[in-house]
Amino acid sequence: MPTTHSRGLQVGSPWSGQPLQVDEAQIAGYESNIQVRLYRRAGVGSLPVMLYFHGGAFVGGSLDDAEFAARHFAEHLPVLVVSVGYSLAPKHPFPAALEDAYRTARWAEAAGKSIGADGKRLFAAGHCAGGHVANGLAFIARDRGDVRIGAIALFSPMLDPSMTCLADERKVESDISPRQCLASYRAYLPKASQRMHPYAAPLESVRLAGLPPAFIATARNDVLHVEAETYAARLIGAGVPTQVMRYSNATHERIAYDPQALQDAVRFFERHLEPLAVTAG
Repeated sequence: MPTTHSRGLQVGSPWSGQPLQVDEAQIAGYESNIQVRLYRRAGVGSLPVMLYFHGGAFVGGSLDDAEFAARHFAEHLPVLVVSVGYSLAPKHPFPAALEDAYRTARWAEAAGKSIGADGKRLFAAGHCAGGHVANGLAFIARDRGDVRIGAIALFSPMLDPSMTCLADERKVESDISPRQCLASYRAYLPKASQRMHPYAAPLESVRLAGLPPAFIATARNDVLHVEAETYAARLIGAGVPTQVMRYSNATHERIAYDPQALQDAVRFFERHLEPLAVTAG
C-alpha cells in the first residue's frame, strides 16, 4: 500500500461546509513511482474520483502547478481529486505519462474506501500536456475495458504532434510558441512513428466513438486553440457529447486558472455526476 500523510491544509468548502483535507501518496507507475496529491472533504463518505493532470508541455510542471485547479474542483464538486505527478519527457517519453495515468486510475479503483473513494466512478481533467494525458487515458480506458472514465475536461490541450492546425502566431498573443510546441513533442515522441499513434495524435484517429463526454476549453490567445476546436468538432461528428468553449481573455497558461473556464467545467461535471448521497464518516 502507498504511504499517505496529511499536509495539514484546511480551507472552507462551499459544497459541504466541511474543511478540505490534502494528503499525499506514492504509488507504482509505469517506469518509476508516481507522486499523487489527494484533495477531499474531511468527514465525508466515499466520493467519485477526478484525476487531474498538470500542464508543462510534457517536459515540465508539477503537483504544485495543479494546485489551483485541483482545489477548485474539490471545493465545488462532490469528488475526491487525485492530482497526478506523471512521468515527464525526455527521460520518460511516450507512453510513460499515459501509462502512469492508467495505473493511477487502477489504483484509485482498487484503493476505494481506504482513500474515501468510490473507485468505480472515475473522471479526468487536465491542462496543456495534462489535457493530452487525460484524453489519452480516455482512449486507453475505452480500449482496455477494465476502467471507465465518466467524462473528461481538457484545458488548452496539446493534441496534434503534426502541428498542422496551429493558429497564426502573428494574430494571437500566445504565451506558448510553435517552436516550444515542436521541442516538446520531439521530447515526448522521439520516434516519428509515435506521432501517428491515436493515443498520441487523436486528431489522426478514425475511431473516436465510445469516448466519454468531453468539455474542451480553449483560449483565444493560444496558438493551440485551433487544434483543440478541430478535435471537438470531430468528437461531435463521432457522436461523442462534447461542449467546447473559447475564452477571449485567456492564454494557454492562464486558462488553467481562469475562474469562468473552471466554473464552466464544474457545471459540465455536475451534469455527469449521478445524484450522490454522502454521509458523514
